[in-house]
Amino acid sequence: MIKVFRSICIGILVLTWSLAAYGQEISKEQLKGLDEQVQEIKSDVLSIAAELNQLEEKLLFPSNTQVALFVSLAKGETFRLDAVQIQLSGKPVARHIYTFKELEALQKGGVQRIYTGNIRAGEHELQVSVSGKSAAGGDFQKSESFKVTKAVGPKIVEIVLKDQSIALKDN
Repeated sequence: MIKVFRSICIGILVLTWSLAAYGQEISKEQLKGLDEQVQEIKSDVLSIAAELNQLEEKLLFPSNTQVALFVSLAKGETFRLDAVQIQLSGKPVARHIYTFKELEALQKGGVQRIYTGNIRAGEHELQVSVSGKSAAGGDFQKSESFKVTKAVGPKIVEIVLKDQSIALKDN
């Protein structure tokens, strides 16, 4: 009788262990499937966020009133740019203090979008103030005013800094 009881107990234990092992395989497969679903959901959320950003930009800055201002350094420029301040139609719209990495990127030909906004069609005054250090190490500050004409459609203006002077590329 004890042998039969022992055999039954051993059989139950073996059956329990095999069911537990089978259950672990299912849970591993389920976890793998859940992980794939989570990755798909993350991908969907990121694409939806990108679409929402595009829609938001179209709503906030419609193409008929949009103006975008960019800052760049002329090729081979050696002065150190510290800060740029921009006023459009008498209102301050942008101010930026440059880090070493940002300055390095500009010196390598990079262009920074410093402002995007809305203005009415017509003529507007753009005032740009720049401060930095010359190649010789002396401090300099320069301010210039420009007339910018905005027509219907988006307006892109590039502020080009060269030889401690300011120029515009008006597109």
